[in-house]
Amino acid sequence: MIEWFDDLKIGMRFKSEAATVSKEDIIRFAKEYDPQPFHLDEEAAKKSILGGLAASGWQTAAIAMRLAASARPFGPHPLFGAGVDDLRWLKPVRPGDTIFLEGEVVELAASRTKPQGIARVRWTAYNQHGEAVYTFNPIAIVPSRPK
Repeated sequence: MIEWFDDLKIGMRFKSEAATVSKEDIIRFAKEYDPQPFHLDEEAAKKSILGGLAASGWQTAAIAMRLAASARPFGPHPLFGAGVDDLRWLKPVRPGDTIFLEGEVVELAASRTKPQGIARVRWTAYNQHGEAVYTFNPIAIVPSRPK
C-alpha cells in the first residue's frame, strides 16, 4: 500500500473509476464556466469545428481531477500540486461518453530540505472506446515517511 513518497516507484500504474458525461452536464458546466456555442447548443455545435456538442476542455479537466483524486495514487494524502505540464485535449468528450483515467509514475525527486518529494504521474483520460481524450502531467508534492 502506498502511504508516503518513499513507497512510490517509477513505472507504478494507477487506474480510476469511470464517470459518464451527460448532455445536461455539458450544458450546465458551459453555462457557468465556458459559455461558447459548441458547448451550449447542439445546432450551433454541428456547425463548429467540433461537429457536434462537446464538453468544455475545462470540464474534462475537472472530471479528470476528480477521477485522479478518487484513484488515491498517494494513499491517504491529497493531490497537492505545484502545477501541471503537458495538458492536452486530444479528442472531444461527447454526451454519453464514459471517461476513466490511467496513470503512470514517470518521475520522482526527493526534497533535500523538506520531508516531501515531487512525484510526476502522467495521466491519460480515455473514453469508453479506449480513445485517449485528455492527458496531463501534474507536479505533485507528496509527504515523505516521518523519520
